[in-house]
Amino acid sequence: MNEAKFYYNDSNAPRPNQPNHIGTTVIIKFDEKILLEQRSDSDRWAIIGGGLRVNESLISGVIRETFEETGISLLENKVKFLKIYDDPSRIVSYPDGNVLRVITVVYETELSRCPILKCSAESRKLRFFTKNEISNIEVAETHVPIIQDYFI
Repeated sequence: MNEAKFYYNDSNAPRPNQPNHIGTTVIIKFDEKILLEQRSDSDRWAIIGGGLRVNESLISGVIRETFEETGISLLENKVKFLKIYDDPSRIVSYPDGNVLRVITVVYETELSRCPILKCSAESRKLRFFTKNEISNIEVAETHVPIIQDYFI
């Protein structure tokens, strides 16, 4: 099975063959845990988010992606900007042959109650994890530094 492959600081990463890709992610926190999705294209766990559309703002992209992937409706005033991850070694190779350098804009939000989660076709599972639990799962390499920074 062809899978998406994620690279970070890996000298064996393939060279991008497409323009830089801008994506947005949001760390959704509830009860000292963060929400991750098990991606259907790789079985790796990742923060909720995805690619930015040409006609949308960064915040609109993260709100749209969150709803599409989880069923959670976020309010713009409850989402806070965290950081931009733009290291040129952040590479994703997709099964269709596209290889992209990914630039990710990260946001965070905290939920006051546990949501009803709805998986999209892009996810196998959705689950909240503690910092310790994350060390026992395979996280997409491009998301590892984001999660590490968040829990520092």
